[in-house]
Amino acid sequence: MKKCLKILRRAARSAVRLLFPLRCPFCDGIVASFGEKLCGKCAGRQRLLMPPYCMKCGKKLRDEGELCHDCREKDHVFIRGRALYEYESAAGTLYRLKYGGRQEYADFLGEEMAFYLGGFIRETRPDALIPIPLHKWRKRRRGYNQAALLARSLGHYLDIPVEENCLVRVKNTRPLKCQNPKERQNNLKKAFNIEENDVKLKTVIIVDDIYTTGSTVDEAARTLAACGVERIYFVTLACGAGV
Repeated sequence: MKKCLKILRRAARSAVRLLFPLRCPFCDGIVASFGEKLCGKCAGRQRLLMPPYCMKCGKKLRDEGELCHDCREKDHVFIRGRALYEYESAAGTLYRLKYGGRQEYADFLGEEMAFYLGGFIRETRPDALIPIPLHKWRKRRRGYNQAALLARSLGHYLDIPVEENCLVRVKNTRPLKCQNPKERQNNLKKAFNIEENDVKLKTVIIVDDIYTTGSTVDEAARTLAACGVERIYFVTLACGAGV
């Protein structure tokens, strides 16, 4: 019976792939080879964020030192964070994942985060992964939360629980991409709240799609810390360069 179910599931996945072929996360072309998640021309061309990077936030460093300028000037609530890609190399992927409806990218991207950032994540011994939430109006309009998709995939590959309902966004903040760091910080004040107070977590990893100034992660971390979370880290798909 179990063997029959496996055969049926495999056949169903094959049928879905024929009707709705996967798209390559890097060029959005159709992935022709069955079982692959990237097209042939993009395989092996991903630009990972390699050392030297900031030992606090994970930004790529252009100068000598352990910390980027932002982390030297600002006290963060989180302990440490890492990112998978430099922003410039993943900008198209991020845009299509976030605004283009390419939810299927999340499986490959979460697997890549698990493979390359898995050592860092396991060292923290997290009780759970917590995705940065979207405000309910924005989620309704978009149809999904890209950070939650990444967290689910990452949690699947590393066998770590994902708490999607622990943290909620109670403030529909303005888009942050055109704001300076101070405006971002003010915009995000009291943006989050704890929905499930009965969840007892001591160590968590916040998951988001991009890290820029750290304002979003810090505000989420501040909310979690106020409710008893002791150790807070983060991972993102990409981040900008530090100095």
